[in-house]
Amino acid sequence: MRTPQTDMRALLAAGNVVLGPMAGITEAPFRAICKRMGAGLTFTEMVSAKGLHYNPDGEVSKALLTFAREEVPCAVQIFGAEPDIMAEQARGIVDRNGADVACIDINMGCPVTKVVSKGEGSALMRAPGLAAEIVRRVAEACGVPVTVKFRKGWSGDDANAVEFALAMEEAGAAAITVHGRTRDQFYRGRADWDVISAVKAAVDVPVIGSGDVFSAADAKAMLERCGVDAVMIARGAQGNPWIFREARALLDRGEEIAPPTAFERIDMAREHAAALVAFGGEQAFTRMRKHVAWYITGMPGATTVRRRANEVASYREMDDMLLEYRECLKRGDDPAWLEGGSL
Repeated sequence: MRTPQTDMRALLAAGNVVLGPMAGITEAPFRAICKRMGAGLTFTEMVSAKGLHYNPDGEVSKALLTFAREEVPCAVQIFGAEPDIMAEQARGIVDRNGADVACIDINMGCPVTKVVSKGEGSALMRAPGLAAEIVRRVAEACGVPVTVKFRKGWSGDDANAVEFALAMEEAGAAAITVHGRTRDQFYRGRADWDVISAVKAAVDVPVIGSGDVFSAADAKAMLERCGVDAVMIARGAQGNPWIFREARALLDRGEEIAPPTAFERIDMAREHAAALVAFGGEQAFTRMRKHVAWYITGMPGATTVRRRANEVASYREMDDMLLEYRECLKRGDDPAWLEGGSL
């Protein structure tokens, strides 16, 4: 018998290392790159259900709900605290996008103050009854699997991930993602993989583990230690979409493949920048600055290149700078000189 849970199991079994949602980072062009590199499933940036409700034709909403051809079906993450609005917008997203939507993922883990101050994101872990009602209403409304992403708990003294997971499963969640930090931790300290294991042991629906996966070896370790159905990579993919290729090689063939060369990293930064501008217009190049910094981390002349990426006034200047940097490395110029001055 086909159920939302079996649909999610099949989807995750086909690719058990997935790209997590990151606001301002996982735009469609980057998701497409990660999918090409081997991500089994991609998640959109979190989309405000209330924002969609009051401004459905807004440019921000349109951009957040634009998918790359290479990544569909894609998981769409929404957030909010009003069951009616959450259900209404989930239904609308599916109606407009059809089979391009793999599932509706509900964000109950965002720790950002402006989100939790409205009772949204990880604040819902302190209101499990309301959280369950949101899941129930969305599951009844949207016609695709509904998944939930949450944290270890609000704080170390209020770590209710297992109880919360059971409530979400009872409400109709087809899969669960657990990030092993509390809201109070934000992204500090170590993620608690033991709580991920405890959630996996407690529920019958598929579980995705999240937190401190920065390499293929980390992905393999989490799968083996926690017994999860899939691993979510978020910050570990920043400037490193190859992590999915490396994870697939290790998990599928037991191979440790070489990391990308400096030239591959520069070429990918240029490809990413071109795709981002094509997607978001000329001014989107400013959002590429952080990505450039991540792509070149640890490379010769990185300090100079980061500075120049923050100073360029156009996409063309950024691309020219990256090409100049590539040629500089190809010539074998002294890294110390690179750090000290212009390219």
